[in-house]
Amino acid sequence: MGEKHTDSRDFYRTRYQGVEDLPGVGPAIATMLAGGGWKTVQSLATAMASELSKIGIGEETAKKIITAARKSLEIKFIKGDELVKLRKETTQMTTGCPSLDRLLEGGLDTKSITEFYGEFGSGKSQVCQQLAITVQLPVEKGGLDGACLYLDTESVFRPERVTQIATGMGLDGNAVLKRIIYAEAFTSEHQEVLLGNCEDVIKDNGVRLIIVDSLMAHYRSEYLGRETLAPRQQNVNKFLHKLKRLSQAFNAVAVVTNQVVSTPDSTYGVVAPKPIGGHVVGHAVHSRIYLRKGRENLRIAKIVASPFLPEGEAPFRITAEGIVGDDL
Repeated sequence: MGEKHTDSRDFYRTRYQGVEDLPGVGPAIATMLAGGGWKTVQSLATAMASELSKIGIGEETAKKIITAARKSLEIKFIKGDELVKLRKETTQMTTGCPSLDRLLEGGLDTKSITEFYGEFGSGKSQVCQQLAITVQLPVEKGGLDGACLYLDTESVFRPERVTQIATGMGLDGNAVLKRIIYAEAFTSEHQEVLLGNCEDVIKDNGVRLIIVDSLMAHYRSEYLGRETLAPRQQNVNKFLHKLKRLSQAFNAVAVVTNQVVSTPDSTYGVVAPKPIGGHVVGHAVHSRIYLRKGRENLRIAKIVASPFLPEGEAPFRITAEGIVGDDL
């Protein structure tokens, strides 16, 4: 438990061996697991037997596989001082905007999910496209020297905009685009499949940032009526837990954007729009940041909830060069 690791990437590579390395997993079972989205030991270590049973693996066999995966990763209780050492693996990446970085006390944390929510035009996708660039910056410049996996559900990603921001940062736009692995999801099920089968993509491309823009768009349009609320929330919960596992296993930053709902009939006057997705989303994400429009092209980012950041606000503007800071 007191083992030290000099390179955080080596730390994660050693834990991402193939599932066939586990005792009792032959080619046939490995194929079934891969078809279900379990392609690594880490993903199996955090799986449930009932999940593996759904793809045709017997419950007892599933339990043995999961137990073997957990033993290989030494999943167990540790002391607080040892947790401090493991927490040193957590790093931050800059947003490219000084005022936002100050609000976030340095930038976005790896191994956690950050949610940006707000009304249409508040700057959510603009922030995401800039993050897809800043993650590629070298560590000494606040980046993670990694690629970005961009899951687009609203067809808002624009490579021309990425090139424009990258050029403003003094970077080669084409080189930046080559390190953004993009996929457009056309339904909520498609969205889930893309995330469920992205582990090889993450490993092969050195992904350190996973963006889902936006999280709830398809769920909101496909699950209509109160009777569909329970299955919708169950699927959203599974999706977010998969995203959390990926961010923790690959020491990556996870970012989701979210739409909002207004309450115009409130008896207490004007109430800020609320993110959709209910308590399931609220409990799953680590930090919630509300973006709103201000005067004269000014936007305000507000930390609404976070277990490790104080509440606060920061101004920023959307310019041709990207997201830049401003003073209130």
